[in-house]
Amino acid sequence: MTAASDSSLFPQVPDSADAVLDGLDPEQREVATALHGPVCVLAGAGTGKTRAITHRIAYGVRAGILQPASVLAVTFTARAAGEMRGRLRQLGAGGVQARTFHSAALRQLQFFWPKAVGGEVPRLLERKIQLVAEAAARCRIRLDRNELRDVTAEIEWSKVTQTVPADYPAAVAKAGREAPRDPAEVGQVYTMYEQLKRDRGVIDFEDVLLLTVGVLQDRHDIAEQIRAQYQHFVVDEYQDVSPLQQRLLDLWLGERDALCVVGDASQTIYSFTGATPDHLLNFRTRHPRATVVKLVRDYRSTPQVVHLANGLLTQASGRAAEHRLELVSQREAGPEPAYVEYADEPAEAEGTARRIRDLIASGVSAGEIAVLFRINAQSEVYEQALADVGVPYQLRGAERFFERPEVREAGVALRSAARFGGNDALLDDAVDLPSQVRAVLSTKGWTGEPPAGSGAVRDRWESLAALVRLAEDFAGARPGSSLADLVAELDERAHAQHAPTVEGVTLASLHAAKGLEWDAVFLVGLTEGMMPITYAKTDEQVEEERRLLYVGVTRARRHLGLSWSLARSPGGRANRRASRFLNGLRPGAGGGTARRAAGAAAGGVERGAGGVAGSVRRRDRSPARCRVCGRTLTDAGEMKLMRCEDCPSDLDEALYERLRDWRAEQAGRLGQPAFCVFTDKTLMAIAEAVPGTAGELAGISGVGRRKLDRFGADVLALCAGEEPADGCADDLGEGSGEAAENSSEK
Repeated sequence: MTAASDSSLFPQVPDSADAVLDGLDPEQREVATALHGPVCVLAGAGTGKTRAITHRIAYGVRAGILQPASVLAVTFTARAAGEMRGRLRQLGAGGVQARTFHSAALRQLQFFWPKAVGGEVPRLLERKIQLVAEAAARCRIRLDRNELRDVTAEIEWSKVTQTVPADYPAAVAKAGREAPRDPAEVGQVYTMYEQLKRDRGVIDFEDVLLLTVGVLQDRHDIAEQIRAQYQHFVVDEYQDVSPLQQRLLDLWLGERDALCVVGDASQTIYSFTGATPDHLLNFRTRHPRATVVKLVRDYRSTPQVVHLANGLLTQASGRAAEHRLELVSQREAGPEPAYVEYADEPAEAEGTARRIRDLIASGVSAGEIAVLFRINAQSEVYEQALADVGVPYQLRGAERFFERPEVREAGVALRSAARFGGNDALLDDAVDLPSQVRAVLSTKGWTGEPPAGSGAVRDRWESLAALVRLAEDFAGARPGSSLADLVAELDERAHAQHAPTVEGVTLASLHAAKGLEWDAVFLVGLTEGMMPITYAKTDEQVEEERRLLYVGVTRARRHLGLSWSLARSPGGRANRRASRFLNGLRPGAGGGTARRAAGAAAGGVERGAGGVAGSVRRRDRSPARCRVCGRTLTDAGEMKLMRCEDCPSDLDEALYERLRDWRAEQAGRLGQPAFCVFTDKTLMAIAEAVPGTAGELAGISGVGRRKLDRFGADVLALCAGEEPADGCADDLGEGSGEAAENSSEK
């Protein structure tokens, strides 16, 4: 953060309801003013959906149409709920409840439990995995560490899909879900886990929703009391709603339709937890009178980034793909996405770290850079690489900012200084608010220069530095503010979980990056087996992996890097390939099939002269890459085919046999070996591409101008299913250089 962002950090509260609408585009304004009846907002990445719905709530409150206490806005993460509360406060609608589904349900459960059941709510089990391990042991089922994690996830999925233990095997089969163990065994563990919870009087995270649903279904008086309290609902990230959450929402609503939902089916990346975009896609069916608004103006990313994001989805299939939104960038042009292939993983991490160091040197803030990967286990090599080049970083998914010990200590120190600072010699030389904060935090470990290296000391310093920058921004936006004013601001932010930015490159999984954005994003480890992940077997699972990559791409505002490595470790076998999702999108990588190429062209992302499979031009061969998977080619035969030997082939076998027969006849007439006419690989390339013109035939490796003149008419006739003209080819003389060079390919 810099002083330049003061106005956005601490904006002035709009002075009227109409002023709340200032700065909204036509579609956002339509959302903000549609305050009655069901509303469905289909919002693409970077289109300002949070801005639209918070201004909608604020406009309704400021216009007197909505009472703050009667509005419940729900989302899926505490961070998103905190951001929403912070924005509503800045718009003058601070009394609105913005919570996660679980937080809202737990609050209601705690309030109504004595009336509905009696006594206190059972203790909430913070980590269920230990109890799952005990349940497995009691069933005499041995689970290794990974199986334990996966079985725990299966129990969570069962509960949010409202599947009881006895029905688990059938539910798994119906969903086409791959269980980590025999479904009957998982069902046994699930049964024992529920029994242990009952015996010990504890509930888990999913029980909060289940019990709240149970109370509202059984006690109509309590349901009516909640409906009287909350009369207007807003649901963010609606594509991630599970059947259980939808059931709770239906009970909150009753027979009313005062509901606004916001989502994007192309960002559905949590189906493994039970989330489904069906509720979003079926919204108009359930609510025929609904107002539907589509937000497609992308204010986040450059046209180059949006171009790639749109291209990814043009290759997608399935129901979510049918409802994809075509984004339109509203930003000025930026650099093209960079595609980089490395020899091995350490080289990829080191190369990425150097590029990040160069970006920081060019003026990009470290806090505005992210490295995103598919699984958390990939982070370690990047932590080391960034530390080696002296670049600070932070791991996403760590504890909440205001719950960090150093932040708590800093808050106590600042509060004490605000009360008694006049008698504190520490503040004698502090002439303004930022210098006062720096003086106080210097006693807690903050220094003008960051400590060297990484680790806990650096993490602590980064937290304190974030508070210093917040103080600087606060003072810039509110001249004359006191230390007590800043403490009050920190208290409000802590309550809303509206954390300041920690200065450091973010390392995060693609799932954890959802809802965030940076100036520069590096998507790393984009190899087959990692993206899509190896256990994505079904078409539906593979498409979710594509959407996950789409989410990663759309996190970038300006700079976007995509990289992969050919081997895991230095000197290892270079048998990896770039992700299939990049086929037809990156320079030199044609689509794998005619259908894919056509889709990519429609999305405006096919580069160069790419057309149907096989029509790869000579100018795309530096470096030569497989037109199916995109891997760099080094074998001469593979380079001739422009694909890996074991990649799927589009070979027209009947044509290939006709070409071989024709070649044998020509070789006999010339009295030369068959490969002097065309090598086997060249014939295969012709039979895969099936060229229709001399230009397309000339673009195939192994067909030079000389051979085109002598054999072109015959070959094109064979490709067209016709018989070649009768006659003998001209003598090739001493034999072509191409034939001699490639004789080993016979």
